[in-house]
Amino acid sequence: MVGMKPKDVMPSAAVKFFGAGTAACIADLVTFPLDTAKVRLQLQGESQIAEGVGALKYRGVFGTITTMVRTEGARSLYNGLVAGLQRQMSFASVRIGLYDSMKQFYTRGTESAGIVTRLMAGCTTGAMAVAFAQPTDVVKVRFQAQVRLADGERRYNGTIDAYKTIARDEGVRGLWRGCMPNITRNAIVNCAELVTYDMIKELILKYNLMTA
Repeated sequence: MVGMKPKDVMPSAAVKFFGAGTAACIADLVTFPLDTAKVRLQLQGESQIAEGVGALKYRGVFGTITTMVRTEGARSLYNGLVAGLQRQMSFASVRIGLYDSMKQFYTRGTESAGIVTRLMAGCTTGAMAVAFAQPTDVVKVRFQAQVRLADGERRYNGTIDAYKTIARDEGVRGLWRGCMPNITRNAIVNCAELVTYDMIKELILKYNLMTA
């Protein structure tokens, strides 16, 4: 548009959608071993009961990472990475990329959005993101929790095989297992993160706090 500076051009919803997903994938690549360690620690009590083992296998985040590298190899830290990237591309794209569009939807296209409108937009995109991306989250966690069996076999041979196996053995609903608690959690998290960010950004722009 003539006379419009590049900084005045607002990115489209598609650009926000793709940008949010890409940024989340990059972050996931860096932090995935920590997420895998978290899942192993969370499931440790269940595995102890199932296997009848008394001693703790994992102790602390870095202790868990060290144990996994020693007993299963460094690649075990990235079990489920493909599903994790699929999750981030679908989950973050919706919850972050569509936040502004949802905010405009609730304000009927006007620029004035109060705290209630922002909270509604955050809750909506957070819930939508989980409902859309839950199968990828289920597969990611299954891979992260999966330990190689004594004969070297694994239950899931790949990401696509995991989707098919879960759907076949547990029904299609198995891919959405834990969806409602996840929706509740992420709706709250999304409100806390995005609404806080949105309001701080608005204050910075309003009072030119970042200008030289």
